[in-house]
Amino acid sequence: MSRGVFMLLAVIALCSCNEKKLSENKAPIRVVTEVASSSVHDNGQTYVGIVEEQEATAVSFTGMGVVKRVFVSEGQAVRPGQLIAVMDDTQARNMLSGAEAQMAQANDALQRFQMLHDNGSLPEVQWVEIQSKVAQAKAQLEVAKKNLANCSLKAPVSGIVGKKNVKAGETALPSQAVVTILNINTVKVKVSVPEAEVNAIQANTTSEITVEAANRTLSGGSIEKSVQADPLTHSYNVRITVANTDHKLLPGMVANVCIGLTKADTGLSVPITAVQRNVNGRLFVWTVANDSTAHRTIVSVGATLGNNISIISGISDGQRIVTEGYQKLSEGTKVVF
Repeated sequence: MSRGVFMLLAVIALCSCNEKKLSENKAPIRVVTEVASSSVHDNGQTYVGIVEEQEATAVSFTGMGVVKRVFVSEGQAVRPGQLIAVMDDTQARNMLSGAEAQMAQANDALQRFQMLHDNGSLPEVQWVEIQSKVAQAKAQLEVAKKNLANCSLKAPVSGIVGKKNVKAGETALPSQAVVTILNINTVKVKVSVPEAEVNAIQANTTSEITVEAANRTLSGGSIEKSVQADPLTHSYNVRITVANTDHKLLPGMVANVCIGLTKADTGLSVPITAVQRNVNGRLFVWTVANDSTAHRTIVSVGATLGNNISIISGISDGQRIVTEGYQKLSEGTKVVF
């Protein structure tokens, strides 16, 4: 062997040793990892719903008049018999005073003619007429008392004041709702279900309801289905009863509703972004060995589950995979996580 060839081989060997040392001394690459494990997936149809009150009662005056004062505010709890509002009762009091005067006059006439009737000195026709006037005066008095009482509006049921429609100084019309009282001890969550899916929903179908505004997730109760579809969307209204004893769920809140909820074991799954494809077209993930080195591991995948994908074969339960930072990896690279 010539001296030149010998020196060339020596240089190559020296370079190889230096590269090996550089590789061994290279700082580990920081990555984000995740331990593969079996998961349970919620299986059901998801809809967007709106919280509704169980029942709404419109409370109104029976006559027309100017409202003097409203004693409740929106969102306030009320009980049966609680005073809601009062109307100007000047006219009603005047009518009551007139009716009381007529009643007194009729009673006085009845007492004066009673003696004549008992003595047989009063014709029977006149006696009947006097009795009729007393009955008429009594009826008018009862009407006047009721009209005065109707100037005070009281709550017929317990609940929460949902909306106040009339303010002090405004004229209330007969049967015009002054306030609406809502029963929200239980509420209903309304969703629109396409006609192709509505037959799968029964009165006892399970459901799970999440209301982010109230920070609550709870199980739904009995289900009511409409029998008439919306002519434009061909969907049916479905209402799910939900207990609401703490009144955290308010009418109008948006809810995420999963109907027909079942639990299914999906086996191993990993983030979709963790699955890569090599030059041969095969799918793989980066796994981390016990010595903190990264290795390409060929996998077979199944269905997607949201942002994850199920793994049929290739990795096992408890194996650590790289989910972020794999772009800088090569086979055997040291990693830190």
